[in-house]
Amino acid sequence: MEMSNRVAIVTGASQGIGRATACRLAREFSAVAVVARNRENLELTASEVTHAGAEPLIVDVDLSLPDAAGQVVASTLAAFGRIDALLNIAGAVPQIDVFEMTDRQWDDGLALKLHGARRLTVAAWPALKASAGSVVLMSGNSALFPKAPYAAVGTINAAIVALAKAFSDRGIADGVQVNSVLPGPVMTDRRRSYLEHWAQLHAMSVEDAITRFPAEAGISRYGTPEDIAELMAFLVSPGAKWMTGATVRMDGGEVKSI
Repeated sequence: MEMSNRVAIVTGASQGIGRATACRLAREFSAVAVVARNRENLELTASEVTHAGAEPLIVDVDLSLPDAAGQVVASTLAAFGRIDALLNIAGAVPQIDVFEMTDRQWDDGLALKLHGARRLTVAAWPALKASAGSVVLMSGNSALFPKAPYAAVGTINAAIVALAKAFSDRGIADGVQVNSVLPGPVMTDRRRSYLEHWAQLHAMSVEDAITRFPAEAGISRYGTPEDIAELMAFLVSPGAKWMTGATVRMDGGEVKSI
């Protein structure tokens, strides 16, 4: 099956890395189901997917809810009859100190990023097995160095890496490829909002904050959503088919350890 006849599901597709990934895959896949909670933003993504050459399907659901995964899979199969790639990108976890984060905030982060990805992968697995498809779960560099100011992000990202490894082990027998991705600092709307808040706390301009952070991280620049989208597209391409169970960093060299 050539790339041009394949179907992908992209979660978190209403903005940032998810939107960039959906648009990148639209250049090579025939159809892309875009999944998120914000329908208005998804409509913008869908128009870009159409412009890139693929047929979009909007599925506006809250993946933190137990029934959402089944809805996404059923809608995609009803529209296109197959699933060849699943890219689990949804899940923003608040950056709150470990001693200040409430149980509700922990539960919300786990429900969307971890359990949402887990449920959707399980629900899509039979279709992915039938197509010898691919799964990518997005984690983050904080999985490698969880710190007190963003304990939940690091903890949940580490769990995502472990979950992907477990799925990849099952995928060897079932013919489903599974990998995880650890992006470094990427300039999204959410990161810019964080920098605006940080700049205000430290009495500096947003521009100075944007310049300062890459230097402190030892990188030349922030990544872009399009940078990560290119990696996502490679991981679900025929050229990466023997690559499974891998945890792939794309961070501009932020992580200095081997």
